Amino acid sequence: MPDKPSGVEGFPMRSWKISLVLLNENDGSEMPATIFEKATYKLHPTFGDRNRLTRTALQVIKKPPFKISEEGWGEFDMRIIVSAIDKGGDHELSHDLNFQQERYEAEHKITFKNPKPNLLEKLKESGPVGAGGEENGVKPKRGDESAKKRKRSEKGVDMEKLAESLQRLGEEDLLQVVEMVHNNKTADTYTKNDVEQGEFHVDLYTLPDSLVRMLWDYCVEKLGT
Repeated sequence: MPDKPSGVEGFPMRSWKISLVLLNENDGSEMPATIFEKATYKLHPTFGDRNRLTRTALQVIKKPPFKISEEGWGEFDMRIIVSAIDKGGDHELSHDLNFQQERYEAEHKITFKNPKPNLLEKLKESGPVGAGGEENGVKPKRGDESAKKRKRSEKGVDMEKLAESLQRLGEEDLLQVVEMVHNNKTADTYTKNDVEQGEFHVDLYTLPDSLVRMLWDYCVEKLGT
């Protein structure tokens, strides 16, 4: 954009856009990303200064191909949170926005744990669902959940008390908890990051034992209980 100065010497203003698509595992062709209901782009904080309405650097797009178009002069690491249909959870992607090439693509792999029927059918359109996929979407029996809860209780962690303690933590401490969960979660861990509402949800019973103990010790350190 030579006719529009950036105000920063040596860094010309550029126009860029990003779209999200699925890749067909069988032939590599592009498909509409209909497995997602929305995409939340977390841009560089300076983009928040331009948005007079919200004053945030977030852009939420609710229709495929989830395209955003922007102008800027700087490169930065962008986070994109895609929210799957059928309560398939939020999944965070990291994208390196750069101007080394006129056009480039980045592939990301997302794993769904026990997708529900509607999401499962959409996933099948892009290729095989993997080993045991036909059983995906089947909820565990209550007996299995009870056994899991008993197992955690036997390890000396009162899960109900842990949940209560987490709710009593201050905002800065909760941010630390979210980081701990992100850094130590497994494929079995269920989390949901509701960016619009500013809420983070996690199923404590899906956390690995080491992370449960870590959170318990953290609460004891911060709350003394």
